[in-house]
Amino acid sequence: MKNTLLHKANTRGHADHGWLNAYHSFSFGSWYNPERVQFGVLRVLNDDTVAAGMGFGEHGHDNMEIITIPLEGDLAHKDSMGNAETIKTGDVQVMSAGTGIRHSEFNPNADQQTKLFQIWLFPKTTNVEPRYQQITLDAAEQKNNFSQILSPNEDDAGVWIHQDAWFYLSDFDKDFSKNIALKKEGNGFYIINIDGEIEVCGTKLEKRDAIGIWENNEIEIKATTDSKFLIMEIPMI
Repeated sequence: MKNTLLHKANTRGHADHGWLNAYHSFSFGSWYNPERVQFGVLRVLNDDTVAAGMGFGEHGHDNMEIITIPLEGDLAHKDSMGNAETIKTGDVQVMSAGTGIRHSEFNPNADQQTKLFQIWLFPKTTNVEPRYQQITLDAAEQKNNFSQILSPNEDDAGVWIHQDAWFYLSDFDKDFSKNIALKKEGNGFYIINIDGEIEVCGTKLEKRDAIGIWENNEIEIKATTDSKFLIMEIPMI
């Protein structure tokens, strides 16, 4: 299919810091690939494993929408806005960094690693007042469904951000298939397969494989095994 970009799991950047084992879908830190800088407004998709009791010291961000999705274990968060929260598996957290924030994140458990996706999107409005939001998702809504976990709308399902983006988490049974359409014309899809095996418009995605699709208003996703995956609909800039 035209207007697609396949990112196999083994083509990602990799950095093993001991306490942090990170895979980068897009250029990050010491890993730079000129062909993998961003996809539309999607700038960072890091697949991180944080060792027990370890974490990221206080550091700053500005003018970025930062989404954290724990996949296993917990992540303790503190920031310059006064928030001190623990994000658990099944939660989603967003920070609109705006004019600037500082925060730290660490694994509060002494005997369990934490796995998470951290995602950065460029905002559509810069220098906004920083904000924080965290919710617990309903896993049952993800079963054979596109469960919306993020949108641009404060009164819609999931968290909201300063960007015309929609995220969905799905948990498909083997052989189940479903079509999804864009919410906004001109956007694109970026889909990362969390576990299992799926086909997106006939292209096979194994665990942690991803595909970008643009200029295609509707796509079909079929699970060839029991599968979990994340769909991101984002502006292509």
